[in-house]
Amino acid sequence: MNLPVSVNHKQLLDVLLNIGLTRPVFIWGAPGIGKSAIVQEFADSLGLECVSLLGSQLAPEDIIGVPQIRDGYSQFCPPRTIARTEPYVLFLDELNACTSEVQKAFYSLIHERRIGEYHLPEGSIVVGAGNRAQDNAITRPMSSALINRMFHVELVASPKLWLEWAAQNGIHPYVYDYIAARPDHLWSKPPKSEEPFSTPRSWHMLSDAI
Repeated sequence: MNLPVSVNHKQLLDVLLNIGLTRPVFIWGAPGIGKSAIVQEFADSLGLECVSLLGSQLAPEDIIGVPQIRDGYSQFCPPRTIARTEPYVLFLDELNACTSEVQKAFYSLIHERRIGEYHLPEGSIVVGAGNRAQDNAITRPMSSALINRMFHVELVASPKLWLEWAAQNGIHPYVYDYIAARPDHLWSKPPKSEEPFSTPRSWHMLSDAI
């Protein structure tokens, strides 16, 4: 998908704060670039719980629930993971890895913030994310109806912002100094063959290992 809007870490937080409160935002980006961590940071900044659903592992009934008979009528009961009484951030990770049936199950949740008769608590926020087709990750075409329900941005890695974050989050000095000297090594394009590649997440993992 060709996107005219590319954002770094701080800009994405601004988008989520200024647009995400009223319209669902979809974050495109390469694996390991920090999509999930930034959404969690956004939720923490608002004092809201972040509930993550992994699209590649969902079936339609995981979203719309299963029907039960109540007072002679059938009624779908949404899953406990989604049906909450307090506002929260619903993070739909790997949304574009869902099957078409699962994507359709998300339509009303994303557009109207409801599942059947259940409505998300007032103040809840819906954020989606997924890898791009060129990332050699698991992706499926998103329907035009689903794409049109969200505001789309592409997250790009910023060595400067990553180093600022690293200095405050205990990244090992070896890793910090290396990226400071070679900022172009923070992120590399996912290879077409099965081999490791550099991402902010992989550098964080290396720091933990050291």
